[in-house]
Amino acid sequence: EVISGSMDMEGGFVSRSPLLDGTNYDYWKTRMMAFLKSMDSQTWKAIIKGWEHPVWRGTTELKPEENWSKKEDELALGNFKALNALFNGVDRNMFRLIKKCIVAKDAWEILKTTHEGTSKVKMSRLQLLTTKVENFRMKEDECIHDFHMNVLDFANSFDSLGEKIAEEKLVRKILRSLPKRFDMKVIAIEEAQDIPSMKVEELIGSLLTFELAINERSEKKNKSITFNSNTDDNEIQCDMETNERISNDIIDLGKQFNKVLEMMDRKTRTKEKPNQGKYEPGEETVKHVAAFIGRCESDEDSCDEDVSYEEL
Repeated sequence: EVISGSMDMEGGFVSRSPLLDGTNYDYWKTRMMAFLKSMDSQTWKAIIKGWEHPVWRGTTELKPEENWSKKEDELALGNFKALNALFNGVDRNMFRLIKKCIVAKDAWEILKTTHEGTSKVKMSRLQLLTTKVENFRMKEDECIHDFHMNVLDFANSFDSLGEKIAEEKLVRKILRSLPKRFDMKVIAIEEAQDIPSMKVEELIGSLLTFELAINERSEKKNKSITFNSNTDDNEIQCDMETNERISNDIIDLGKQFNKVLEMMDRKTRTKEKPNQGKYEPGEETVKHVAAFIGRCESDEDSCDEDVSYEEL
C-alpha cells in the first residue's frame, strides 16, 4: 500500500518525476522532458536515439553484460535511467502499457501514440482545437487571470500537437475575445501599441490594471448608492415621525378646544329662559371642531352631518 500511494502521488520535487494519469499528457510530457534532460545527456539521448543490446562483432549474438565495453555500459545506463523515470512517472493504468518494454524510447513512443495518436489523428485534433479557439470568448463574469489561463491551455494544446501559435496571433485573439466592458481599453491599445511586437504577458498586465480600476470604481459606486438609500430611508422615517407628532398635537388641541366650548355652552344654557327650545349650540360647535381636526373624539361620536372645511 505504501508503494501504491507513492506511485499515485503527484511529483512536486526536482528529484521526482512527474506523474501521468491518462488525462494530463500535455502537462506531463513537458515536465518529463525537462526531468530526463536534467539527469544527464545520455538519458535524454536514449529517448531520442533508442538503445540496442550489445552484440558480438560480426554476429547477432547478444553480448553478456560482463563483457560490455565502457561506452556500451554508458549507453545502457542512460537507457535504463530513462526507462526507470518513465516507469515511476505513470500511474498503474499507464504502467500496463509499457511494463514489458526494455527500451526507453519504445515506452516513450507508446505513451505518445496513445495520447497524441497517429498523424491522421493529430490533424483531426488540430481541426477540432482550431474550431474551439475561434469560438472561444471571455465570459462576462470571468476575470482576466482565469481567461489568461484558458488561453494558455489552448496554446499548450497546440504546442503538444506540433503546431505553435504565433505571439501576434494570440494577442489579437485575446483582444477580440474580451467583453464590452473592455472596449475602451481595446481601442486604446490598438491605437497606441504596436500589436505585432506586443507580448501576451505585456497585454495581460495592462488588462489586469484596467480591470482593477473598473472594480474599484464599481465598488465606490455601490457604496454611494447604499449610503444614499440609507439616508433617504432615514429622512422618510423622520418625516413620518414628525407628521405623527403634529397629528397627535392637533388632536390634543382639538380636545382641549372642545372642553372650552362645552363649558361655554353650559354657561349659556343656564342664562337662557325656560320657555326656549332645547336647542344645544354646543353640539353644533363640537361638529365644527371635529371637521376642523379631521376626526371624531370617539367611536360613540357620530359625525352624521358632513361638515366641510369650507363651511367653517
